[in-house]
Amino acid sequence: MIVCHCNMITDRDIRNAVDWMRAADEKVLITPGKVFRTLGKKPDCASCVPLFIEAMARSDGFEIPVLRAVPATEGSTIRKGDSREGRSESHRISQRRTQK
Repeated sequence: MIVCHCNMITDRDIRNAVDWMRAADEKVLITPGKVFRTLGKKPDCASCVPLFIEAMARSDGFEIPVLRAVPATEGSTIRKGDSREGRSESHRISQRRTQK
């Protein structure tokens, strides 16, 4: 079935591209843009995107791999609930105090 009439991309082309990308890197996040680039095409009118995503989801290789949670190490500078994200306190100009 033709999914993108502008570029003549079929659902088989999409499935093959998704399977190829998953075989090349099992942890890759597959997006419609990456599939277009893999096929050497660019989206034109983008009216096909909902159907394009549906065809991607039907592919066996589209499944997102499960990521394991990485435990925080003792030497980690970033802790849960730390709003500074490891930066110094004066990382923003608006937070710097001026002395008079």
